[in-house]
Amino acid sequence: MTSKSSHSKPVPTRRDFLKTSIAAGGAATFGGLSLARGANVSGSDVLRIGLIGCGGRGTGAALNAMNADPGVRLTAMTDIFPNRVHSRRKILAKRKPNQVAVDDNHCFSGLDGYRHVIDGSDIVLIACSAKYHPVYLQAAIEAGKHVFVEKPHAIDPVGVRQVTAACDLAKRKKLSVVSGLQSRFHPGYRETIKRIHDGAIGEIVAIEENFLRGPYGLHYRRPEQNEVEYQFNNQYHFAWLSGDDVPQSLIHNLDRAIWAMGERTPLRAHGLAGRSASFGNVYGNVFDHHSVVYEYDDGVRIYAFCRTQNGCYNSDESMILGSKGRCNLTRCVIDGENPWKYRGPDGNPYDLEHKALFTAIRSGNPVNCGDYMARSTLVAVMGQLSCYSGRELTWDQVAESDFILKPKVEDVSLDMTPPVKPDENGWYPVPMPGLTEFKI
Repeated sequence: MTSKSSHSKPVPTRRDFLKTSIAAGGAATFGGLSLARGANVSGSDVLRIGLIGCGGRGTGAALNAMNADPGVRLTAMTDIFPNRVHSRRKILAKRKPNQVAVDDNHCFSGLDGYRHVIDGSDIVLIACSAKYHPVYLQAAIEAGKHVFVEKPHAIDPVGVRQVTAACDLAKRKKLSVVSGLQSRFHPGYRETIKRIHDGAIGEIVAIEENFLRGPYGLHYRRPEQNEVEYQFNNQYHFAWLSGDDVPQSLIHNLDRAIWAMGERTPLRAHGLAGRSASFGNVYGNVFDHHSVVYEYDDGVRIYAFCRTQNGCYNSDESMILGSKGRCNLTRCVIDGENPWKYRGPDGNPYDLEHKALFTAIRSGNPVNCGDYMARSTLVAVMGQLSCYSGRELTWDQVAESDFILKPKVEDVSLDMTPPVKPDENGWYPVPMPGLTEFKI
């Protein structure tokens, strides 16, 4: 992992990447479905979606999209690895035979496959290595396409600014952007947060957030993979691709906390983190435990914890403590002076976020999650960088920082020397807070 920062002001722009696509372009239609660039789909029966990233979350996002609207057709797919594209296409076609319309000419791979998917879609689903989310979001918006983008939306301050700029452009172009921070679409959470804002627990005095679980997304090296390909395949465990676990996982909790706080951002943060139980090359160079304390100017604190260790206590709770009671947001329960429990309709927020996107497109009334998705991402990045550096960081300091988890996107190729390499034992070095240099 690199620990040096970039001091160049311009945000990364799209460049020509190493081309390893299975097929270039191909037919102009899928069974009569037009592939015209920037097609106006408002009022159309068919919405063409393209998938960038065919891992578990990308495959899940495609299924959620097809669940949300019977008029959706998956028309293009791309991933770093061609075998993953074809295997996931087969899985999706089995689950949704009437909605998967991806022929061989519209399966792409490598670092430039995203361009072809954008060309062949009305709506782009982005669920690949998080490092690429800002670049692909910007490219899709520039091409006039609506976007669903998974979290984290960026992994460093420069990436967050690129996300903000792309979402601002979407507003001007009247395009929809929906975030994978699915808590915002959970019916119970929405009603519970409304009650908090209406004073059900009084003034918020503290929030405790937990995302504690075992290791996830572990992929062992395959003989045919070079070092960069292995790291892409095991991307959750390499910080230059995933951003580590605060942006990758704890961001869901932090987004709920910021939502409860009325979208107010913390003044400063300090974090403690490291690796204590996850050893071996499959764990890459990320930490296996983090704790971050965020402080507001009025003294309210968010205590946020995440862990990826086996054999330990697990929790995903969001606990909001107020002057008149407390709320377990993840259980949609309020205790205290105004006890209450959500008993309204259920709904899968992973489906509902896509339903909101398609409803907006069909109605011609764009939805744009850009404000909160950039805000919550920067809160997560702030916490991660505090953990890495061992320093207290302020909101303004991080928001204005030119720090990048190198290499820059435009400098990545599948045959490059990776930013982090294993030692003689096959283990990757992890940051040492207080010792590893981070110019933030």
